[in-house]
Amino acid sequence: MADVRPLRALRYNLEAVPSLADVVAPPYDVIDAEGRAALVRRSPFNVVELDLPEAPGGGDPYEHAAQTLEEWTLQGILTAEREDTLWALEQEYTGPDGKRHTRRGFLARVRVTGYGPGLVRPHERTQPGPKEDRLRLTRATRHNLSPIFSLHTGQAWRLLAPGIAGDPWGEVTDDDGTVHRVWRIDNPDIHRAVAAELADSELLIADGHHRYETARTYAEEIGGEGPHRYTLMALVSLDDPGLTVFGYHRLLTDLGDAAKRDAVSAALREHFDLQEVPLEQLDPNGEEGVGVFGYADAQERKGYRLRLKGTEAVDAALAGRSEPYRRLDAAILETLILRGALGMSEADVEAKRGIAYTASAQEAVAALGERADAIFLMRPTPVDQVRAVAAAGETMPPKSTYFFPKLLTGLVFNPLS
Repeated sequence: MADVRPLRALRYNLEAVPSLADVVAPPYDVIDAEGRAALVRRSPFNVVELDLPEAPGGGDPYEHAAQTLEEWTLQGILTAEREDTLWALEQEYTGPDGKRHTRRGFLARVRVTGYGPGLVRPHERTQPGPKEDRLRLTRATRHNLSPIFSLHTGQAWRLLAPGIAGDPWGEVTDDDGTVHRVWRIDNPDIHRAVAAELADSELLIADGHHRYETARTYAEEIGGEGPHRYTLMALVSLDDPGLTVFGYHRLLTDLGDAAKRDAVSAALREHFDLQEVPLEQLDPNGEEGVGVFGYADAQERKGYRLRLKGTEAVDAALAGRSEPYRRLDAAILETLILRGALGMSEADVEAKRGIAYTASAQEAVAALGERADAIFLMRPTPVDQVRAVAAAGETMPPKSTYFFPKLLTGLVFNPLS
């Protein structure tokens, strides 16, 4: 059962900052040092000072975030809502497929539960490092600073319609050209209708697994009942026509050893049918079948369409896994090539030792001979397949899905005390 509620948000005072666009940011885990510096130059009140803090003089970054949040609140840069609100969210974007889409959802606080049927389902593995970082930030600030992206059954958006008739509370066009619009909805009748619509929904985390597990840990640390039992989520229907998933392509970066190149070549011949294709046609998106990839290496610079000959080797290697998991392209590649041919461990894959990722097929091809010794172009993982793996109680390999566009950080914050 999903317990979805409005929140009494802390948010930017739009009369105290030049524009909302100056103070919001992409998710912290996609911002490098140069990107962070550019955001701070845009505004000294940019949310990265809270969500990706750096203390002057090498001090405690988490304490710096807490002090900054308090200072901005006292200065009136941030203001607390006096009423419970939901925040309708619309994103117009051009995807990596070149097509224009509109994705709709809403921001709310959702009760933190364990994973399981009828509750919340994860779909990707997590790592301890990011969880410790987010936990220390949560302890210091006592706020959720960025939303977890989750998918739900049902049709909540139609219930929000009466609250979005006028101009949005805020509108931002980000660096990717995505237009984000947010409406503030304080109507209790709409709140109750949305809560009832989602009460029987199972939630699937699309992005933000580390933050969700952090929220669980924090709730148990504090104990008892209170706002800390809830976390900030952006909720989108599984049936939303603007919900799209794209592929993360694999770049192999450590094939300088001839033995490794020979091992990959032998595994490809053993497990796949190979068809030569031009590099400009390497992207397998739209191809049907199990285990279909685009492949090229930096030495030959020839493109190949790979098609799995049969599932026997994968089924044997993944005998303890569900069938939906064994049919994942990412799991097939990890099993037969990364682990089977190259001997990489799960820890190697998690730590990106010998592997990198990009959502752009063109960028992957351009990386050949520069930062990639070989590339595998991946098809998008269908949402139904993501659901099936999660329903089996399993998590997918890293970078199995690329939900686009990303959510902005800084639209609203959820107080935990």
